[in-house]
Amino acid sequence: MVTDPIADMLTRIRNANKALHAETRMPTSKVKVEIARLLKEEGYITDYRVERGESFDLLVVELKYGRSRERILTDLKRISKPGRRVYARKDRLPRVLGGMGTAIMSTPKGLVTSRTAEKEGIGGEVVCFVW
Repeated sequence: MVTDPIADMLTRIRNANKALHAETRMPTSKVKVEIARLLKEEGYITDYRVERGESFDLLVVELKYGRSRERILTDLKRISKPGRRVYARKDRLPRVLGGMGTAIMSTPKGLVTSRTAEKEGIGGEVVCFVW
């Protein structure tokens, strides 16, 4: 069975968020670091960092909560999967919760949000939805 590393990352963040943990750790990759960067830019997480390990590096994602510990991040959903890829053209970009959420896309210019893709007039693979 081949596991999807991006789905694994989203599941780890989702589970830690539901359990109200301060942070979560996972093996790192360039794509995971880029997703974490976008989550931080959009205000869903506090911060992220890469810790050097003996055999592999770890990506540490610090989760964000409101004043009375209410969750900022409601949910994450993997859209394009290894068995079924989902693409969006520049004139048919996805909207998450009528613009309240964020769609992360893989484009020729790297990983960007759907808002950025709309501004730059590019399409690509829809990686995940965050709200």
